[in-house]
Amino acid sequence: MKKMLKKKINLALTNLNLAPPTPDRNNFTVEEPRDREHGHLATNAALVLAKSLGRKPRELAELIIKNLTDPEGYIEKAEVAGPGFINFTLSLKWWAWALADLLRTGPAYGRAAARGQKIMLEFVSANPTGPLHVGHGRGAAIGDALARILNWVGYEVSREYYINDTGRQMRILGESVLARLQELQGSTEPFPEDHYRGTYIMELAQKVLAEKGPEILDLPKDEAVTYLADFAGDQILVSIKNDLATFKVEYQTWFSEKSLHREGQVEKVLSFLKEKNHLYEQDDALWFNTEPFGDDKNRVLVKSSGERTYFATDIAYHWNKFQRGFSELVNVLGADHHGYVPRLKAATTALGNNPSSITVLLVQFVNLVRDGQPVAMSTRTGEFITLKEVLNEVGVDAARFIFLTRSPDTPLEFDLNLARTQTRDNPVYYVQYVGARIESILKNAPPAPVETNLLLLAQPEESNLIKHLTNFPELIEIAATRREPHLLATYLTVLARLFHHYYSQHHVIVPNLALAAARLELIRAVRLVVHLGLNLLGVSSPDQM
Repeated sequence: MKKMLKKKINLALTNLNLAPPTPDRNNFTVEEPRDREHGHLATNAALVLAKSLGRKPRELAELIIKNLTDPEGYIEKAEVAGPGFINFTLSLKWWAWALADLLRTGPAYGRAAARGQKIMLEFVSANPTGPLHVGHGRGAAIGDALARILNWVGYEVSREYYINDTGRQMRILGESVLARLQELQGSTEPFPEDHYRGTYIMELAQKVLAEKGPEILDLPKDEAVTYLADFAGDQILVSIKNDLATFKVEYQTWFSEKSLHREGQVEKVLSFLKEKNHLYEQDDALWFNTEPFGDDKNRVLVKSSGERTYFATDIAYHWNKFQRGFSELVNVLGADHHGYVPRLKAATTALGNNPSSITVLLVQFVNLVRDGQPVAMSTRTGEFITLKEVLNEVGVDAARFIFLTRSPDTPLEFDLNLARTQTRDNPVYYVQYVGARIESILKNAPPAPVETNLLLLAQPEESNLIKHLTNFPELIEIAATRREPHLLATYLTVLARLFHHYYSQHHVIVPNLALAAARLELIRAVRLVVHLGLNLLGVSSPDQM
């Protein structure tokens, strides 16, 4: 709609021949007015261009209207409003053409050609120290849906999981399993307070005892802890991969942090930063001078003990990403990484890349609720519900859709009881039922006439539906550009509301066969867009429910 109208406005301006085209010639907007009484679309063209064309805004608006060419009859009415806005009401011919175009395009509706840009999308990347919980599930749904949407609009997206398989947390994991092993062998030593306490730790201890026997306890402690950390991390990573596969989340790459150290990439990036004079020594530690690049303070990369910090490894990891040829990096991280963003952008700049080439989406926490009561989550204490348990309880579709009903930077309340219901209050059921209901209608539909007259779709509810359907390509583009996949879930919820309202007001299969045929084409279009939208969110679109 907007492209069509902008083209006609530009043609009218050319016909006016008031002055040569100026740089601001295309800076005007065509948007949907908030008040529906102001028509379907409105433009500020006259307000933006009046000064450069030597006219008053209202005068220019009148001239634009007079010079509009509309041989197709797509514009029913155009009128000046306020200081110089132009409001447009579109005709039935336009809505009929737009619906026919949607149906002609079919399953490729809203899809864009390849852009030649490679994006690295890293998401979840939970330490392999315990099962995935619902917070990880939300990040997984957001990352996976975003990857699908970016691919749909033409980007080449590679999905990556960064495995933090070294460092302090992995050592604590090994010590936790060791403590449970000692318990199984009769030790009465109290379990360390700051270690992982979930039942999975005991299960891992039992498994290693069954496979390796009690001789593992005869090893020196450091050797035993290292072995148990690797053993437990590998086992947990297998379960993580299985849970994500069940959740319909796939990755092109599982990138091990160990490989950065094994291949000397941390040392390489430190040498590079030294050559660029971005590092300095102080208090026997090696510091990264990040303040000039926008960070709030400088950061330690190598401690006085010689131990490298997590940040040093993270810099090497992102350097590795850029070296693999990605033009943009998108990281989906938990909200507790808020302070991490400026230092990551600082490092990106210091490495010679534009800081805008990295985008960090911070995912707020999920407040899990059952029977009106919050469910606690803590990886260490084990008082949490895993993603696997949630999927077993409510299903993949409900979990994915509900995770995507809010912006990532907004906390989400996940009601387990509601997610299981088959009512309009359950957002995924409300949307999926549209497709199932339409399939039922189509099964009972009479044979269509040779030609379908879409101009018969003259009811306000029909034009509202078509209008929303034709917004789908733009909505997908916006969701991709803003990196906000939840916009698609919102769009589908509105589409479902419009359809259910339409169906409650008008019969589709009516005695007038020509009208019935037109309405069947309309609901086919609704079914198509619901199917496309749900697929981009990784949610199924069942034919019956």
